[in-house]
Amino acid sequence: MDRPKAALDATAASRQKGPMTRVPVPDLDQLLQGNRAALARAITLAESKRADHRAAARELLDAALPHTGKAVRVGITGVPGVGKSTTIDALGSNLTAQGHKVAVLAVDPSSTRTGGSILGDKTRMARLAADPNAYIRPSPSSGTLGGVAAKTRETMLLCEAAGFDVILVETVGVGQSETAVADLTDFFLVLMLPGAGDELQGIKKGILELADMIAVNKADGEEGSRRAKAAAAEYRAALHILTPASATWTPPVVTISGLANLGLDALWATILDHRAKLTASGELAARRREQDVKWMWAMVHERLHQRLVGSAEVRAKTAAAERAVMAGERSAAAGADLIAALIGL
Repeated sequence: MDRPKAALDATAASRQKGPMTRVPVPDLDQLLQGNRAALARAITLAESKRADHRAAARELLDAALPHTGKAVRVGITGVPGVGKSTTIDALGSNLTAQGHKVAVLAVDPSSTRTGGSILGDKTRMARLAADPNAYIRPSPSSGTLGGVAAKTRETMLLCEAAGFDVILVETVGVGQSETAVADLTDFFLVLMLPGAGDELQGIKKGILELADMIAVNKADGEEGSRRAKAAAAEYRAALHILTPASATWTPPVVTISGLANLGLDALWATILDHRAKLTASGELAARRREQDVKWMWAMVHERLHQRLVGSAEVRAKTAAAERAVMAGERSAAAGADLIAALIGL
């Protein structure tokens, strides 16, 4: 296999502005051998906003692409406090004990003021954090809709190239656009809480249409089990009414306890059953091809945005347009036209 390092360094050097600095490009062979340091450097490169880093990351991803696509990709979402991290810690530990290599891409919310993020997922997944067959990569969401970091897809592909056969994507929570995680993974798991008052009040029709399974968490102890079963019955009724019928898959509703590790083996068996059925029907391959197209357009939108924020001259003109709109000197539509013209739209 041709190693792309020289080409990557050349591309980076040609795009570098200002003082020349070497782009920290990881070795592809080391990445494919599962070297964790090489994987960490590759992900850092992909997450960088520098133009030279982005160019190098694209070439590395292209070279690694033939070694991706074999992992089971699972998106996990739910409201804050539902126990996502606890459930992932238990499920991931079960899977590594069975010989799987598990990568957890945990997206933390970013501050809208400072852009900072706590990135505390490793502290909430103590067993996986110490497991040599697991890799946890917390990333700030940076305001991305759906709670999925802007570079989550690239990170997922790099983890697959490094030999991880299970990818668990933990989102911030039920946000503005959970289609982002559904368009990233093969299986979309929604965790729900029992006994939270009106069980149906927190359900969004869009979430139900995307869910491949609903799992009511915290079904431990006699009282917890009773409340979880009652909530599950409510969710089954809602799914029956709101979700379209499918010849291939009907989303089940189960009860689990991430804390007590109850029901997680059956949950994983259901995920594998879903994968087998969609693979046999050809839907899995078709879904992934559609996801590739959607993420292509997501990258186009990101690059358009970078055009707006990447130039000091453009930023100054957009700021002037904002001031004119706020002062009532220019309509919002006229301001939008001005900004669009700055990037040739």
